[in-house]
Amino acid sequence: MSLNSRGELNSYKSVVSQKWTLFLCLCCFCAGMFFTNRIWIVPESKGITRTTATEAEKLKLVSEGCGIRILQQKEVRRDSKDLIGEVYKTHSAIQTLDKTISNLEMELAAARAAQESMLSGSPLSEDVKKTGSSGKKRYLMVVGINTAFSSRKRRDSVRATWMPQGEKRKKLEEEKGIIIRFVIGHSATSGGILDRAIEAEDRKHGDFLRLDHVEGYLELSAKTKIYFATAAAVWDADFYVKVDDDVHVNIATLGETLVRHRKKPRVYIGCMKSGPVLNQKGVRYHEPEYWKFGEAGNKYFRHATGQLYAISKDLATYISINQHVLHKYANEDVSLGSWFIGLDVDHIDDRRLCCGTPPDCEWKAQAGNICVASFDWSCSGICRSADRIKEVHRRCGEGEKALWSATF
Repeated sequence: MSLNSRGELNSYKSVVSQKWTLFLCLCCFCAGMFFTNRIWIVPESKGITRTTATEAEKLKLVSEGCGIRILQQKEVRRDSKDLIGEVYKTHSAIQTLDKTISNLEMELAAARAAQESMLSGSPLSEDVKKTGSSGKKRYLMVVGINTAFSSRKRRDSVRATWMPQGEKRKKLEEEKGIIIRFVIGHSATSGGILDRAIEAEDRKHGDFLRLDHVEGYLELSAKTKIYFATAAAVWDADFYVKVDDDVHVNIATLGETLVRHRKKPRVYIGCMKSGPVLNQKGVRYHEPEYWKFGEAGNKYFRHATGQLYAISKDLATYISINQHVLHKYANEDVSLGSWFIGLDVDHIDDRRLCCGTPPDCEWKAQAGNICVASFDWSCSGICRSADRIKEVHRRCGEGEKALWSATF
């Protein structure tokens, strides 16, 4: 072959190889594009779960520049709110259970006292005998008038003045929710002439609350404790009042005064004082346990004067449940005050519960500030009350219309 022919052949091969090279490159490129698209197409997967609300919130917080810590704080707050709600529900349930248990303990104590009294032959009023009946009515207040065997004239003077009688007393209970009873125990010789006289008086008037208690001046602290325990067991009331039988009381004004404190669970209302602790023997109001109050010349803690005071239902229940361990001092007003010293109690000092007799209570009534109770401080009650209480009632009484028109 000539030199010229070889050159043409080499030139042809070069041109052919270039074309095939370009063609092969183009084919490889197309094949690569084809397989690449097949690989990157996302198939419809059945196993992939959708993003949850919590994950979405995390992604949102991260995208906003917040960390996972903020989400954790939100979750903690949400859990805290749920926990507080559960704690509140549990606390309410515990309070309801405590109240139910307290009421059951109180009724059990009253039933036990009634049974012991029957076994011992002690006299009981009809109110105590009905304690076991179900479906108690709720009353505003129970007023217990502390009296003694020798105080028949005082009781009659009270019946003739501020204490409604007969059908009016029943109407007072049904319409106004006010219970009024003379409070007395039994004599040392149960069933004797003194007890029979009270039983005859009770059959006539039906206004006694008989206690399982031996009467005696030095036993007033014990009597006060038993009165509150018994009254709380017999009647379900907002307040329980103790008043002496030589004190004049305006019932409507008393009710209006107590209603103002109805929402307070533990309230102790009276004329608060803190007199000296008397350590001299033989003097009135001598305190044999004076040494418990510190050095000689010290004063008592604040407590209500004994002529008239009121306590709320919770405090009466407390006395009923704990009556066997509550200490009794010589003076009953001091004893009552001591029982509340360690409790969360509102002490209400209301001077209208200790007005003087005319002209003091009369001037206050004319000024529109009617007194709840009136008595003479010098006598710790109305001096010669059997004779003078009618005059006090005439000059300082609120009037019968005030009682029946009052709304509590």
